[in-house]
Amino acid sequence: MFLRCKVRRKDGKEHRTWSIVENRRVRGGRVVQRHVLYLGEINSSQREAWRKSIEIFEEGRARPRTASLFPEHNAPEIRDESIIRLRLKDLSLKRPRQWGACWLSCELYEQLGLDRFWAERLPTNRKGTRWDQILQTVVTYRLLDPGSEWRLHREWFLQSAMADLLGADFSLAEIHKLYEVHDKLLAHKEALFAHLQERWKDLFGARFEVLLYDLTSTYFESDPPESAADKRRFGYSRDKRPDCVQVVIALVVTPEGFPLAYEVMPGNTADKTTLRSFLDKMEDLYGKADRIWLMDRGIPSEEVLQEMRQSDPPISYLVGTPKGRLTKLEKDLADLSWEQVREGVEVKLLPRDGELFIFAQSRDRVAKERSMRQRRLRRLLARLEALRHRKQLKRDDLLLKIGQAKAEAGRVFGLVDLRLPQAREAVTPQTFTFRINRQKLRAARRREGRYLLRSNLSEEAPGKLWELYIQLVQIEEAFKNLKGDLSVRPIFHQLEQRIEAHIFIAFLAYCLHVTLRRRLRDLAPGLTPRAVLEKFAAVQMIDVHLPTDDGREVVLSRYTQPEKELQMLIDALRLQLPAQPPPKITAHGLLAN
Repeated sequence: MFLRCKVRRKDGKEHRTWSIVENRRVRGGRVVQRHVLYLGEINSSQREAWRKSIEIFEEGRARPRTASLFPEHNAPEIRDESIIRLRLKDLSLKRPRQWGACWLSCELYEQLGLDRFWAERLPTNRKGTRWDQILQTVVTYRLLDPGSEWRLHREWFLQSAMADLLGADFSLAEIHKLYEVHDKLLAHKEALFAHLQERWKDLFGARFEVLLYDLTSTYFESDPPESAADKRRFGYSRDKRPDCVQVVIALVVTPEGFPLAYEVMPGNTADKTTLRSFLDKMEDLYGKADRIWLMDRGIPSEEVLQEMRQSDPPISYLVGTPKGRLTKLEKDLADLSWEQVREGVEVKLLPRDGELFIFAQSRDRVAKERSMRQRRLRRLLARLEALRHRKQLKRDDLLLKIGQAKAEAGRVFGLVDLRLPQAREAVTPQTFTFRINRQKLRAARRREGRYLLRSNLSEEAPGKLWELYIQLVQIEEAFKNLKGDLSVRPIFHQLEQRIEAHIFIAFLAYCLHVTLRRRLRDLAPGLTPRAVLEKFAAVQMIDVHLPTDDGREVVLSRYTQPEKELQMLIDALRLQLPAQPPPKITAHGLLAN
């Protein structure tokens, strides 16, 4: 890298602007230059010294002072405190740190009004601790590069520009404060839910007539707790980790994916026992309203559904049903004719005991599920055939490999009948055989792409009910993002309050994720939030150190120029990058860090 001066004459005056430029060698041995940092104008005449000056923050002084910067070889022959002579040949670049994605996260944080919300509820203490900014740092960390609080303290904070963006210092990353802020959050959970509802409404015109409800679990890689009242329990693991204790998370989102509320429950909580309390919770938060609840099978019990039908006014629902219910109604449904509700979607309607059962089939879903089943079945059969002809394979090893094949094949494994060698029997093509169960295969084909739904919305059009149900994919997407992009699992905290606060912080980060995804849908469709955050992360902040002739240093903190593609994205999202930070100068007799 080197320093480049550009001279521009305008209105009879000469202006010199300076930039840091990088040489890059390309194909054919050519060298091209890339503009890295723009430093602005550094004066070159005495007249300009009095005409143009900048504010400089000097260490040890509370207020900035005005000064003029000159190259050492071209400074006016006068001595004045406001004139600073720079030794440009000794320029150095220090402390590169990630700026762009941190800045975008702060923008999303402000759009949701979370900076004001938490400034009111987490005031600065007597020692000057900014708990609201510590929380913002932790939430940004969870959104951009999730990990432990110890890693934030040791590595991430110094590699980010959060201190620059928040006008703070390393006090935001003191390890004990990163943990203590967890203890201050849960008291404001209900207020946050109400605040978010208003922000979703103001920003995107969100509506809340339809709500999606589902549950997931997240596990701990730690020993089981000793207290019987602790929420960490063994239970049905959706993460395929039955060896770990877990907690269950219940979440409510809108069809557009806006999260409204969540609850943390013991890890051994049965799905069907959670709905009643959550219905009461939503009524307490938002009052009674004409809402439609969408749920997957296994969540509502028969007793709760009956209560929903008999409440005043009735609580509307649309829920999937277990396969056992389909088996009981299959004969009655077979006598009904298909009714087309839209292209590629047909339904059969069966009124029964004050409810409406909707048997729906989608040609697209039939093709998709059939293709998935055929692909897995072919892979399973090929693997079994390879094992069948493998030489010198012991029976115990065969059983282990069949177990691995079963885990990969999933439900498809049940379509194959196996004949395994007896104990102490050699593994040969005669003792180990398999074949497809044609009866089970026909039954699987009949149910591919077909769903049995039940609802008390008997007056709604069947096509609308089907469109409502397929929106459950939004809550599945929420869980996928919480566990994938935001890494809510595994949890390493030991105190129950901090366990719930960890999930609370992940919920806040997910709110930023959803806000960005909704912005992209309107302004930059085709891009995912993670892809956009990675593009913004390419913008770095660098400290440019310019020594002066009196032993001090002028420090210019500058973020790098966005590439053309990123600048187009910034314009598409209607964002505007902030002004570069003001220069700083070390005090007399001190060297910059």
